[in-house]
Amino acid sequence: MMEGKRVVVVMPAYNASRTLERTHEEVLAHGFVDRVIVVDDASRDDTAARAKNLPRTTVHVHPVNRGYGANQKTCYALALAEGADVVVMVHPDYQYTPKLLPALVAPIVWDVHDCMLGSRILGGRALFGGMPVYKYVANRALTFAENILLGAKLSEYHTGYRAFSREVLLALPLSHNSDDFVFDNQILAEILWRGFRVGEVSCPTKYFAEASSINFVRSLRYGLGCLGTAAAFRLAAWGLGADARFPRPRPNLR
Repeated sequence: MMEGKRVVVVMPAYNASRTLERTHEEVLAHGFVDRVIVVDDASRDDTAARAKNLPRTTVHVHPVNRGYGANQKTCYALALAEGADVVVMVHPDYQYTPKLLPALVAPIVWDVHDCMLGSRILGGRALFGGMPVYKYVANRALTFAENILLGAKLSEYHTGYRAFSREVLLALPLSHNSDDFVFDNQILAEILWRGFRVGEVSCPTKYFAEASSINFVRSLRYGLGCLGTAAAFRLAAWGLGADARFPRPRPNLR
């Protein structure tokens, strides 16, 4: 716990056996983490078996591969059932360093922010960490467009290193979101729509063989999905459309 708040780390896992234990060790090195939840999305390796041997860990296995977004839905449902006050998503592929957990959790515990993001862009070191140039350019272009359409000023929307308050997760219509990678983007748009406070910290990122990634075609599909989400947000803000993700009237902004 941190200041009486129960902290749960969730790890959406797929073929992460080579890096899971190292990531887990660094997560638990922070004495405030109460529980780790690993959701294995039908990995082809022994991720689930390794996870079951880790301390303070709950393991859930999808019998079939359901997708990254569906994995997160299971992660957050299990974390809320565990009584989490703060939920942090840490990828078990060690692409994002668990050493920054205090910087993500403390602002939520102290009621400064409701959601925290570990940004690869802040600090200007993304390319030095091995981010492919085309992904960097796409990230910057998408973020520019999304900031305009969503009325925000975030450095990026595409990081997989995130922390949420319990209040945030309970307020979001997660079941209405995609089961694919665009889930990451949809959830941030919904958070901004509801007026929750979003903060960022600089997070150096590593790209290496064991780190998860998506190919160019799926990246393109993801980018189009991000723009579609931002456009739906803007249309709803203009009163030209609304759904469960962006309901009208808009919730009172903080």
